[in-house]
Amino acid sequence: MIDFVLHIDKHLVEIVSEYSTWTYLILFIIIFAETGFVVTPFLPGDSLLFAAGAIIARPESGLNIFFMGLLLIAAAVLGDMANYHIGDYIGPKAFSGKYKLLKKEYLEKTQHFYDKHGGKTIIYARFVPIVRTFAPFIAGIGTMSYARFASYNVVGGVAWVSSFLFLGYFFGGLPLIKDNFTYVIFAIILISLIPPLFEVLRKKK
Repeated sequence: MIDFVLHIDKHLVEIVSEYSTWTYLILFIIIFAETGFVVTPFLPGDSLLFAAGAIIARPESGLNIFFMGLLLIAAAVLGDMANYHIGDYIGPKAFSGKYKLLKKEYLEKTQHFYDKHGGKTIIYARFVPIVRTFAPFIAGIGTMSYARFASYNVVGGVAWVSSFLFLGYFFGGLPLIKDNFTYVIFAIILISLIPPLFEVLRKKK
């Protein structure tokens, strides 16, 4: 998995050459799983979108950037939707008092947090690895209204997929980026982690 993330451009080239149009389905499944299941936060998201855009820009790929964009936006939105409903279903049972580590006061704090910051949290979380996997799940547990969640889910999904996919499409083919793709992936991961780290330091201060 680490090798796949760090050399995702090479692996995607292999996938495209071997599976051709089935690449649409493969990437759809990866994006859906990363956002839709709490147990799969390790799957690549930002780097996958960026690399996919860079590879689609190559004429020999035979893939359409706009169709891929619509498909992966759908995967991101549906993934968060599924994750929300899983949290909504499991949450009340998990906080019923049976499990000592899951106290009801945690649920109430989560509810209060989403009441105050819910919208921007769902959108910002899209751009932070691991956090984007847990944000919709916690939103469901915290009984954030689905109508409120859904609107921010769509906005976040469109912004996340479009930004990284088209950044890769327009800039991924530049020699400087193409020759140092592994470092670019590291940079994307580090930049994504800056906001939550800054927030943690601010809270401590």
